[in-house]
Amino acid sequence: MNNFVFQNPTKLIFGRGEIAKLSQELPKDKKIMVTFGGGSVKRNGVYDQVVAALEGFDFVEFWGIEPNPKVETLRKAVEQCKREGVEFLLAVGGGSTLDGTKLIAAAAVVDCDAWELVRNPKLYAGTLPFASVMTLPATGSEMNRGAVISNLSTGEKYSFYNTFPLFSILDPEATFTLPPFQVACGLADTFVHIMEQYLTVTECSPLIDRWAEGVVQTVVEVAPKVRANQHDYDAMATYMLSATMGLNGFVAMGVPQDWATHMIGHEITALTGTTHGQTLVIVLPGVMNVMREQKGDKIVQFGERVWGVREGSKDERIDRTIEATEQFFRSLGLATRLSELSIGEDVVTEIVRRFRERGTLLGENKNIDYRLVETILRQRM
Repeated sequence: MNNFVFQNPTKLIFGRGEIAKLSQELPKDKKIMVTFGGGSVKRNGVYDQVVAALEGFDFVEFWGIEPNPKVETLRKAVEQCKREGVEFLLAVGGGSTLDGTKLIAAAAVVDCDAWELVRNPKLYAGTLPFASVMTLPATGSEMNRGAVISNLSTGEKYSFYNTFPLFSILDPEATFTLPPFQVACGLADTFVHIMEQYLTVTECSPLIDRWAEGVVQTVVEVAPKVRANQHDYDAMATYMLSATMGLNGFVAMGVPQDWATHMIGHEITALTGTTHGQTLVIVLPGVMNVMREQKGDKIVQFGERVWGVREGSKDERIDRTIEATEQFFRSLGLATRLSELSIGEDVVTEIVRRFRERGTLLGENKNIDYRLVETILRQRM
C-alpha cells in the first residue's frame, strides 16, 4: 500500500426532506449566492424547498450554469459576486452546477481571469465558502474538491481543484424526475470513477480493492431497479450514495490511479458536446483492451469478483471481462462506439493532435502517449 494522507471535511446530510436543514447549516450573517442550472429544480420542487429554507436570509440567485460548465458563463457569476459582495455560495443542481460554483468561489477572491485560474493552479488564493444541494448523482463533486471546466471559445476542457464543500444535502426524491438518459450517464460515470481508481495493479491494498468492488457491484445490482422505476426511493438512494462514495477519496486511499479514460473522454466532450458519462463508456473498454498486458492481472480479478468470470485462459478471461463491461453499459441504453454517435475520423485526429502537441502522458504509469490514445480511439470506432 502506498503512503497517503486522507481528509474529507464535507458534512453529508442525506435523506428525504433534508433540504429543509439548509436553514440550520447556512450562515445567517453572510450574503449568499445560490447557483442553478437550467431550471429543472423548479420542475421537481427543489427550488421551492430551497427558497422556503432561505426565508430570512440575504441571498441572490444566479441561473444558467450548463452541463460541462463554461467559463464564459462562470465569469458572469464571478462578476456578480464581486459587485454584490457575496460571501457564501450554495450550488443547487447536478455536478456541473457544483463544479462551476467551485470555480466561481475561487475566482471571486482573485484579480485574474477565471480561465487563468483553471490553467495555472499557482494563482489559486483561497475561496469563498460554499455548499451544495445535489439533484443528479454522478460526479461525486458533492464530497470532493475537484471540478471540470470547459472553454467554449477554445474547445478545451480541464480539471480544476478547489476545496471541499462545507456540507452537501442529498435527497433521493430530487432524482425521481431526472431524464432517463441522465440517470444512465450518472450510473456509468459512477462505475467508471471507481474503475479509474481500481483498475491498475493487484495486491496493493486488498481492503480498498474490496471496497471498490463492493461499490461497483452495488451500481451493477441497482442499475436495473433504477432503470425500471425512478420513484423507487431505496434504489435511488443507493444509486445516489454510490455516486458519492465512488469519488470522495475512500477508494483512492493508498492505491495508484489511472484516469486515462476520463482525460480522453473530456476531449470528446469538448469537441462534440457529448455527455460526459456517455464518452466514458465508449473509451473504457478500449483502455482495458489496449492496456491488457499492463492491467491484465487486475482485469482478471475484476472479472472474477464482479462478473463471475472464472474459466478459460488469461486472455480469454480478459476478453470476457471487457465484453461483460461493455454489455453492462449497453444495458443502460448507452452507445459504446463512436460511430453510433456519428463521431468520425476528424474528431479522433484532433484529439490525437492535442495530446501530441501537449506531450500528455496518461495512466497510472504515465505510458499512454498520443499513439496509444489513437489506438484506443480507433478500436472504439
